[in-house]
Amino acid sequence: MSVFYVLLGTVFGVVLSRSGAADYDYIQGMFLFDRFQLYGIIGSAVVLTAPGLWLIKRRARTPGGRPIQFETKSLNRGTVLGGVLFGVGWSIAGMCPGPILVNIGEGKVYALAALAGALIGAGAFGALYERLQQVLGLPPLAAGERPLRPSA
Repeated sequence: MSVFYVLLGTVFGVVLSRSGAADYDYIQGMFLFDRFQLYGIIGSAVVLTAPGLWLIKRRARTPGGRPIQFETKSLNRGTVLGGVLFGVGWSIAGMCPGPILVNIGEGKVYALAALAGALIGAGAFGALYERLQQVLGLPPLAAGERPLRPSA
């Protein structure tokens, strides 16, 4: 099954690359409202994906038949701040997590800095989760989950 996921990810990466969705100039143009191609791509993705997600949610099963449960997440200060940080980072770097890997695959060395920033940010969030939890109103970790702690 992992080969299937690698192939699916490769196809997704090629589509991102060829559509311009991983191109810095297209992304900056979108955020500056100079180019509208990516709004069409995002809108098409929503239109194509919504019926499948609706069906999966209605059946409460994956396409493979495994049960699935949807958990409603609460809106909190952490969600809002995280969304703002994600948007600002996306605008500045010109890429979000998927396109970071596409740009690395295209040989764009500057994408390595974006990858390093994403990994450092995720690691810092994990390490600081308990401290940020009360300040930002973050939910408690589920049973068995532990925040990332540096080894001694």
